[in-house]
Amino acid sequence: MDLRQAFGTRDFHLARRGGGREKFRVEHDLSESERLRLTLENKLLKEAIRLLHLAKYGPKAEQLSDRQLTLLDQEPSVTLAEVETEAAQPAPEKKLPRRIATPHGRQPLPAHLPRVVEVIPVPESERHCATCGCAKCALGFDLTEVLDLEPVKLFVRVIKREKLACPKHPEGGVAMGPAPERIIPGGKLSDAFIIDVTLKKYLDHLPLFRQSGMLWRDAQVDVNPSVLCDAVMAVGALLVPVNQAMRLELLACDYLQADEPPVGVQSPDAPPGQNHRAWQWQYSTPGGPVVFDFQMNRSRAGPQAFLREYRGVLQTDAYSAYDGVIGPGMIHAGCWAHARRKIHEAHQLDPADPAAREVLERIGRLYDVERQAREEKLSATARQQRRQEQSASEVAALKVRLVAIRAEVLPGSQLAKACDYTLRIWERLEVFLEHGQVELDTNLAENAMRPVALGRKNWLHIGAEKAGPKIAAIMSVLATCRRLGIHPRDYLLAVLPKLGRTSTNEVHHLTPLARHRARPSAPVTGT
Repeated sequence: MDLRQAFGTRDFHLARRGGGREKFRVEHDLSESERLRLTLENKLLKEAIRLLHLAKYGPKAEQLSDRQLTLLDQEPSVTLAEVETEAAQPAPEKKLPRRIATPHGRQPLPAHLPRVVEVIPVPESERHCATCGCAKCALGFDLTEVLDLEPVKLFVRVIKREKLACPKHPEGGVAMGPAPERIIPGGKLSDAFIIDVTLKKYLDHLPLFRQSGMLWRDAQVDVNPSVLCDAVMAVGALLVPVNQAMRLELLACDYLQADEPPVGVQSPDAPPGQNHRAWQWQYSTPGGPVVFDFQMNRSRAGPQAFLREYRGVLQTDAYSAYDGVIGPGMIHAGCWAHARRKIHEAHQLDPADPAAREVLERIGRLYDVERQAREEKLSATARQQRRQEQSASEVAALKVRLVAIRAEVLPGSQLAKACDYTLRIWERLEVFLEHGQVELDTNLAENAMRPVALGRKNWLHIGAEKAGPKIAAIMSVLATCRRLGIHPRDYLLAVLPKLGRTSTNEVHHLTPLARHRARPSAPVTGT
């Protein structure tokens, strides 16, 4: 702020002439509007500082008081462990309720696991009565079950194909047993081995160099990471046509969710020592396929090409690229979770503010209606009717309240930004009232993206641009199997060997959704 505005021109020059040697008191009566402006400005600055503290110290900082955040910021060498320790301390102005521990009994071990019985006999010195010397009678056994394992067993499968020939008619040639279908014909790795490596990388997030080290550590088998990489890329290449068929299945639905997690890619165009920032655009429908589409940028060209044939509801966050994607026959739905997240950030900055808390409670009532509908297993039509009866009036009242709150709060504050965000996409947020199949939020899509986020922290990046579509195909199949309750190992073992000789026109019979529909009575095994 300009000192001339704070002290007035006369007192400002007086202060400069004194140079700090003269003692004087500046008396300046601020107007009521000026006091209010300074108060609001001070509040806005404190809010910005707290927002920076929350971002700096991570999610656990939600539990920290303003005083604790300030003290931590004064420690330049503070570690994450110290932050978590400080976060565990109750704030001085309020007591945390004591947490009541719930008892946990020992759960029985799974019945489907095979039992290996180990009998421990009574020692010979105790098998006879110490008084009369007669043999003791058998009373049964004391049973204890423990979960056990055998270390990984690697073995070499020797495939011997029988050869026959007629000694009298050699011109008839040699008959030989048919070669088994394999993911990599002639390769030294079996299908089961390759699939295990793929699942460990994209479900368990184990990098290939780490898997190579584990093989040497546990079995003294030396398999170069580059060999494992070639095998995984072979899986991805076989699944690319499957991913394309899954896209057609997805576009036939009347409701899609979309999101776009970033992923690093090694590229010669990237600055030295850095990865290029690419994107695995993800499209899905609740209870149906999940399809990843690899793109080297985040422009609207990617979703435009993917959704060019789609007609239905598309639910996304407020990213502007989706605005140019909506075409004839498409309806753009918004995500209430993103809107609520903005309000929650404002509530974190000022927990005592009743306005943000009120909005969160109103949004919570919308989720209560949805939870009750799920518990009652309502159809889309019944859910739409329930929303019209209970949620429509709540949504209308919430909009009125947001407009009023926005007029009251300081422009530029976090709550003002949250109100602006929510009101800007309000028409999209109302779409769920007219379409019973539409969810309140895109949380299902975000859950399907977690493997990408976890993978980034383990295998770090994609090795080259051409590997992107192959990895997208692998992640699409694994995410869809998980959503449909199909065991991914069983699916890949059954489908991958066939794909090498399956025409493009027949691939649609081998998608996870097609196989799931073909065997509706098959038990769900999960992932």
